[in-house]
Amino acid sequence: MASFRSSKGQAKKLLQDKVELGVSRHQNKSDGKSHGSRTSNHYEDSLVIAADWLKANQNMTGLHHMTSDQAQAFLFDRAEYVGQKQLQNDKRALEVALSVKLDHVKSLSETSLKSRAYTKDQVKLISQAQRGHNSILTEISHEAGLRAHEFFTLRRLDERGPAPYRDWSENRFTGRSGILYTVKGKGGLVRAVMIPFDLAAQLEKLRLDKPRDVYDRGVHYKQQCYDIGGGQSWSQSFSSASKRALGWSNGAHGLRFSYAQARMDKLQNSMSYYEALEIVSQELGHFRPEITKVYLR
Repeated sequence: MASFRSSKGQAKKLLQDKVELGVSRHQNKSDGKSHGSRTSNHYEDSLVIAADWLKANQNMTGLHHMTSDQAQAFLFDRAEYVGQKQLQNDKRALEVALSVKLDHVKSLSETSLKSRAYTKDQVKLISQAQRGHNSILTEISHEAGLRAHEFFTLRRLDERGPAPYRDWSENRFTGRSGILYTVKGKGGLVRAVMIPFDLAAQLEKLRLDKPRDVYDRGVHYKQQCYDIGGGQSWSQSFSSASKRALGWSNGAHGLRFSYAQARMDKLQNSMSYYEALEIVSQELGHFRPEITKVYLR
């Protein structure tokens, strides 16, 4: 059921019974409530962002309906953008407001001090160690920079174009060849991605006669067009295959590091560093070059 309250109104309402100001925190440690105004304000800020995320990704605006799986998915999304301290604040706010216990999530912006990228040969070995369609997803993610959950949202370009409200660079995909598709990424942003011709041909063989709805980590993805899986199942398959093939794993997200670094190397042959950074940022679905720099370590 949708809520007619603003995100801020939802946050305030949800914290209404979780905050008790003017009461000693030390004498009431076990009551599960917040007794400090600063902490309460931080909780409210985190919940406003969570409510906005629900609206953009779940087609629902009722923060009070948020499940623990959806809260966990929100934290995984936030991990790409914020530091560990903020991520912990967000986690605690959700735990208090929803009365749930959430798993620890590591911040990508802080854990990526050394490169998580895979070489092309390493990706080939991992792909060969996977079964079924997971192998194709690994190759597509490496060649197109997709996030795990974006496989559920793949569409052909003639079925859905990229977000019209963004100022997209005409130089995206410079030096590449393939078929353009679109995916829905962070905050519901629809962007174009380019999949090489051979992988696109394999992908089209897996097109469903009738789109299906998929749930992954508590998130509802509508109208998946391809029988390819994605999300948590593919991420787990990738990590297991990487450990079998290489003896270690940097996680499936490392493929986006590989994509970013390869694209920067290619683009800088014909343009400046900052022009290349802007293009790679858009291809990854960031629109924030400072975030993309994390992938270049």
